[in-house]
Amino acid sequence: MYRFTKFAAALTAVAALMTAEVQACTRVVYHGEAGRTLTGRSMDFKDPMISNFWVFPKGMKRGGQAGERSVEWTSKYGSLAVSGYDISTVDGMNEAGLNASLLWLNASQYPEDDKSSKRMSLAIWAQFYLDQFASVKEAVEYTKDNPIQVVSGEVPGRPGSLAPLHLTLSDASGDSAVLEWIDGKLSIHHDRSYQVVTNDPAYDFQLANKAYWGKVNSLNFLPGSGRSEDRFVRAGFYVNAVTQTDDPRIAAAAVFSVVRNASVPYGVSMSDAPNLSTTRWRVVADQKALQFHAESATSPNIFWVDLKKLDFAEGAKVRKLELGVDMSRVLVGEVSDKFEDAEPFTFEAAE
Repeated sequence: MYRFTKFAAALTAVAALMTAEVQACTRVVYHGEAGRTLTGRSMDFKDPMISNFWVFPKGMKRGGQAGERSVEWTSKYGSLAVSGYDISTVDGMNEAGLNASLLWLNASQYPEDDKSSKRMSLAIWAQFYLDQFASVKEAVEYTKDNPIQVVSGEVPGRPGSLAPLHLTLSDASGDSAVLEWIDGKLSIHHDRSYQVVTNDPAYDFQLANKAYWGKVNSLNFLPGSGRSEDRFVRAGFYVNAVTQTDDPRIAAAAVFSVVRNASVPYGVSMSDAPNLSTTRWRVVADQKALQFHAESATSPNIFWVDLKKLDFAEGAKVRKLELGVDMSRVLVGEVSDKFEDAEPFTFEAAE
């Protein structure tokens, strides 16, 4: 009865959210053989998105971009970051194998300014973790011991619309965490078993949803819609049902296949399901091999970056791989030699 009650509450929450505009994304963590961990995600968004790859070396001085009490730090690790509109980091992996991904969560409610806490713009939230930590455990412990208020900013091209996002972390050991701002308080779900994250409802309800579907034989039936709850269940089954291997090529192919299965066909939208949005691009991070793969929904090719070929040394130059709208530039194979020196983008400020 308790599980049914929680699941019913989840359905009620989803029904309330269906009247709001929601964007869809899916993130999965693959636990392969011999410690082969990969994290894959789709970027699903109603509007075309400019997303480029950036190489940020260690030793960069950062500010939280949230006014006079902004947290300040110097990056300990170099990272490969995926930008959103070149005003934020929406995904990426650092040289220690930590991955950070931002996904849409309409249930997000950020804290009111308490006039004393350190603050940080949502646009730089993911980059903060890529800069500072090698493991999820380390990141979670720091976050609990050092409260920082996250401040949202406007969605590009949508004046007055604040971005509601949650953050996922995973590391080379396969550990995982989900950070969500619910009712103004930071909720942290930290466990290796939290392999899948989609969107609304909040993670507590998604776990109840997973428990409900756990009684169904997934080989015979899986929920098939593009709704967040259905993608959560479907991706959660497939990420452990696909080939489990230490072969980096096969492992990457397996993760891409799971993310594609949870993706939204190009151009599809439904007026009565605003949480169904076109998949723009997909990325897969191999946290053992330190390779970062990508594919655009508008290109038949996969390309990747070998982080071991990048210069993350302190004092090295920031570099950029221009990919254009929806990563539409056609690239094939390993592309670390195609980055060019660039001035770092400015993270969107939030007050």
